[in-house]
Amino acid sequence: MESRNKRKYNDDFKKMVVELYHTGSSVSTLSSEYGVSEVTIYKWIKALT
Repeated sequence: MESRNKRKYNDDFKKMVVELYHTGSSVSTLSSEYGVSEVTIYKWIKALT
């Protein structure tokens, strides 16, 4: 019934991705490396900063 294939990421994974962003990795690089959409990464950055 779910229209999208939602994946649940744990908090440690989110924090790691946000930390990599803060240390210089671009969102587009992180997105392709970890298979997470750029929109999702931006949401994590906003939520965890």
